[in-house]
Amino acid sequence: MPVIEHQQFIKAPVELCFDLARNADIHTQTTSTTKERVVGGVTQGLLEEGDTVVTWEAIHFGIKQRLTAKVTLMEKPYKFVDMMVKGAFHSFVHSHQFIEEAGGTIMIDKFQYKSPFGPIGVVADKLFLEKYMRVFIASRAKALKNIAENMD
Repeated sequence: MPVIEHQQFIKAPVELCFDLARNADIHTQTTSTTKERVVGGVTQGLLEEGDTVVTWEAIHFGIKQRLTAKVTLMEKPYKFVDMMVKGAFHSFVHSHQFIEEAGGTIMIDKFQYKSPFGPIGVVADKLFLEKYMRVFIASRAKALKNIAENMD
């Protein structure tokens, strides 16, 4: 089971970073390259613990896909966790952690997933999927950093 961890320093308060990361509207802005959008559940504003049927639609590898996630843990403003309920992966858990640091916040994404299709999925991880997910998570973190550091 691959585990992807990405750290991003953001020159902004921990509360702001936390809220931006769990904001459905901001999520769609930071994933524009995959045309991600909310098609069910919480369609705007802040995600809260227990929110279910948050269904995202996006284009990955040229294929339109849907993924439904549930927020399983919320420790404001330091951590929240979401997990896939339905989607292209066999399973995933995505932990978002925020640590106050002098002059800003360290945002840590930890994404643990299991690919579908057994041994074929393991090969896909090694060939392209793990790298793709690393780039996707890092790209979203950089977009969040840009938004947080440029707010009025």
